[in-house]
Amino acid sequence: MNQGSREEVDVVLVGAGIMSATLGVLLKALEPGWTVELFESLDGIARESSNAWNNAGTGHAALCELNYTPQRPDGSVDISKAIGINESFEVSKQFWAHLVQEGVLGEPEKFINPVPHMSFVRGAENADYLRKRHAGLSGHHLFAGMRFSEDRAELAEWMPLVMEGRDSADHVAATFTAAGTDVNFGALTRALVENLQAQEGFALHLKHRITDVRRERDGRWRVTVESGGTKRVVCAKFVFLGAGGGALPLLQKSGIREGRGFGGFPVSGQWLRCDNPELVERHHAKVYGKASVGAPPMSVPHLDTRIIDGKRSLLFGPYAGFSTKFLKGGSFLDMPLSVKPDNLVTMLGAGLDNIPLTQYLIGQVLQSPKDRFAALQEFLPEARMEDWKLEIAGQRVQVIKKCPKRGGMLQFGTEVVAAEDGSLAALLGASPGASTAVSIMVTLIRKCFAEQMKTDAWNDRLQTMIPSHGSSLIENAGLASRVQSWTREVLKLRTDREPLAETV
Repeated sequence: MNQGSREEVDVVLVGAGIMSATLGVLLKALEPGWTVELFESLDGIARESSNAWNNAGTGHAALCELNYTPQRPDGSVDISKAIGINESFEVSKQFWAHLVQEGVLGEPEKFINPVPHMSFVRGAENADYLRKRHAGLSGHHLFAGMRFSEDRAELAEWMPLVMEGRDSADHVAATFTAAGTDVNFGALTRALVENLQAQEGFALHLKHRITDVRRERDGRWRVTVESGGTKRVVCAKFVFLGAGGGALPLLQKSGIREGRGFGGFPVSGQWLRCDNPELVERHHAKVYGKASVGAPPMSVPHLDTRIIDGKRSLLFGPYAGFSTKFLKGGSFLDMPLSVKPDNLVTMLGAGLDNIPLTQYLIGQVLQSPKDRFAALQEFLPEARMEDWKLEIAGQRVQVIKKCPKRGGMLQFGTEVVAAEDGSLAALLGASPGASTAVSIMVTLIRKCFAEQMKTDAWNDRLQTMIPSHGSSLIENAGLASRVQSWTREVLKLRTDREPLAETV
């Protein structure tokens, strides 16, 4: 298309990751006649955070992640966030199961596999915390079947590599659940986009960079796209900025009032990866520990089974670090250029409030290979350096938002920022984003398409794709049991411990 040309579409999606792919499939199912265009600056789908080697692949359901169950000052454990995250992942599984049944996603083993989830702690105080956490979670129907143990023989059965060679004086405890998963979000994203490409009214544009997003007088959005030195203009009724760390600069360009004051704090990461078949065969689990004091939640140490393209490997980490890039393939100027007059106070306030975090991240960057290996040996006492190699993880940008008391506050998790009229939305933040993508996108749809969501047509279609839509899995134990049983059957996640599937 020649420079200066213009076309009209219903929806523009920015970024070919799990979020845009999920939203695209949902919107085309709700309104098959809508025209949707997806723009990606790189030369392929799911090349940034959604890439299988750029994330841990944990189906984040709060089964093992201790940062979702903080301990209160009185010593009790708050499980509310864990329950909410678990419900969100169950929503994702329903959507994926529906797409498998419809033939959209093919064989589920290509993107999701059953892998036990465990929490592992050392020391009497941590063991007491884990015992309280288990008591709280296992009492809720969404976490039924979770086990707790301090018995070293039982722990050796659950995670032999973790226990092998461990000092007998080391007080250890763990929880175990067979309901965990490993998810290849890259494969899932590619399958979703391939389905979109087969539909009329959808177009994918790789190596196309969005340079500007501005509102037209008629309320539509003028999106300027550059590729190979040529510019084009696309005018859209709705724009979704789902470009990971690249979403914040575009949100700032949009000028919407709701986006003012937001900033971003980038966190980089590295993994140690093991492909030694002997070790890989002896560890089949995701084992999460406790984060160091001052560490961000994404740096919680964990030893993971990964199943990517049919091959199993082990990952340990992540080792957090600091970079001013907002994307793995981004620029070191990303963070400096994101500082604007409307978020300067926010950024300064968050910076002053998180000096220990910055010092921690810089320390992680300066770690030697010996230091990284020492952290691995805390998990695997008999680990050998020659079995492990370094991998670069994806780049994450944590949300910084206004805080009346401190000026700015660093927020972990994800946040949907939408224009008042719902014509533009951006997704900021990181984990557990990918695992909860379906819930996040349904929330976005409610926010941005409020009138359509009042219709029976849209709600009926959503309920077809997500059987629990309109109901609470947290409050309705019977419904939760039925949908869990159904998704495990369809996604082939069933284990010997699971009951037979019921009709949803």
